[in-house]
Amino acid sequence: MRRLVGWHPADVASRQRSPHESRIHKTVERLAQSWRHFPIDENRCVTPVLRTHARTAAGRDGTAGTEPKLPTMRPEISVVIPCLNEAQAVGAVVDQALEGIARSGRPGEVIVIDNNSTDGSAEVARSHGATVVHESRPGYGSAYLTGLDLAQGDYIVMGDADATYPLVALSPFVERLAAGDDLVMGSRFRGTIHGEAMPWLNRHVGNPILTGLLNVLFKVKISDAHCGMRAVRRAALPTLDLHSTGMEFASEMVFKAYRRGLTVSELPIDYYPRVGESKLNRFADAWRHVRFMLLYSPSWLYFVPGVILLSLGLAGTIALATGPVNVLGRTWQIHTLFACIAAVLLGTQVVQLGVFSRTFARLHLGERDPLLDRLRERIRLEHGILLGLSLMLGGAALVGTIFVLWALDGFGALSHEYSTAIGFTLVALGVQVLLGSFFMGLLTMRTRS
Repeated sequence: MRRLVGWHPADVASRQRSPHESRIHKTVERLAQSWRHFPIDENRCVTPVLRTHARTAAGRDGTAGTEPKLPTMRPEISVVIPCLNEAQAVGAVVDQALEGIARSGRPGEVIVIDNNSTDGSAEVARSHGATVVHESRPGYGSAYLTGLDLAQGDYIVMGDADATYPLVALSPFVERLAAGDDLVMGSRFRGTIHGEAMPWLNRHVGNPILTGLLNVLFKVKISDAHCGMRAVRRAALPTLDLHSTGMEFASEMVFKAYRRGLTVSELPIDYYPRVGESKLNRFADAWRHVRFMLLYSPSWLYFVPGVILLSLGLAGTIALATGPVNVLGRTWQIHTLFACIAAVLLGTQVVQLGVFSRTFARLHLGERDPLLDRLRERIRLEHGILLGLSLMLGGAALVGTIFVLWALDGFGALSHEYSTAIGFTLVALGVQVLLGSFFMGLLTMRTRS
C-alpha cells in the first residue's frame, strides 16, 4: 500500500480519465474493497498515519469501515533494531521507539531485523507494532545492512533490542540530521552509564583502546566509536557504501563517514544495564574491529613499519658499503651489513604492498587518496620500469666488475665481500621495482565497469 501514496478513488472519479488512469482507478477500487473487508489490527500498523487509517477502516468497534483512506505520506523516521533472542526486552524497546517517534511529531516506522531468533522475539516485536524482517545471514552487520536497505524514512535511527539505549529520546538525533548532519553518534562516555551497564574491562580498557585506535588510524575525533545508538541520513548511505557483516560494521560506518567528508556529530546519552543474556564475545569481537581497521589503514599497516625498516636498512648499508665501521665503541662488520640488507629488502617489499593496497582501495573501494592522485599524474609505468632496470643493471655491473677482478687474480681468495653484497642487493631491488611496476599497471588498468 505504500506505493499508492496520495491516490484516493474520489480524486480519480471527479474528472475525465484517460484509458491509463481508468486502469489505475479500477485497481484502486479493488484495493479499497480488499481493505474494507480485510481484518486489520491497528497495533501492528507501524506509522501513526497507518494506525489512523486502520481505525478508520476497521471502525472503533472492530467492524469493517465504509470509506477507507489510503496513507497519504511515507515515514520520515525509520528506527532499525537488530534482534537475536531478545524476547524479554524487544517489546519494551519497540514501545520506546514508537513513543520516541510520537514525541518527534514526525511519521515513522519501526523495523526489527530478526537474526534467526529461537525464543519468539519476532512474534513479540510484531505484537508491539514493529515490522519484522527475517535475516538468515548471521551477524550484527548483516542485520543492519538488511534494515538500512528496507528503511523508508529520511532519518534512520539505530539501536539495540536489549533495552540498553533510550530510543524514546531519539528526537535530538533526528533534529541534528534535519539540521544538516549526516551521522549523529550517541556517546555513553559523555552521558551517563547506569549501574553495571558496561563491565569494567570494556569501560576502561576495551572501548577506550578501540576508539583511540580508530581516532589515530583514521584521524577521527569521537569519544565513543562503538555506541550502538546512532542516526544517519538515508541520503548518506550510498556515500558510506557499507559492507561489513559483523560487529566491525560499527567501526566501518564511523571511519567512512569521516574519510568521505560527511558531517558527524555526537550527543550524550544514557546507557542502561541490558535485559537478558549478552551475545558479545569480548575478545573475538575486539579482534574483528582491530583487524578491520588495519585492513582499511594501509598507511599504518604497511607504510609506517616499511619506511622505518627501509630507512634504518639504508643508513646501515651505506655506512658499511666500503667495509667495517666503528660506532659506539664497537666494530660493525659484514654480519651487520647482511642484517641491514635484509631490512632494506623487507622494507621495500612492505612499502610496495602499501602502495598496492592504497591503489586497490582507491580504484575498487571508492576511497579518496589525494597523494596517490598526485603521484599518478607524474609517475607512469615506464618510470618504474626504468628505475627497476637501472637498479638491476647497476648491481649487475658492480658484481660483474668484482667477478672480472677475481678472475684476473686467478680465482684465488674471495675479496670485495661488502661490494658484492651491495651489488646483489641492487639486483634484488631492481627486480622488485620492475615487477611491482607491472603489477601496478595491472591494478590501474581500465575496465568496462
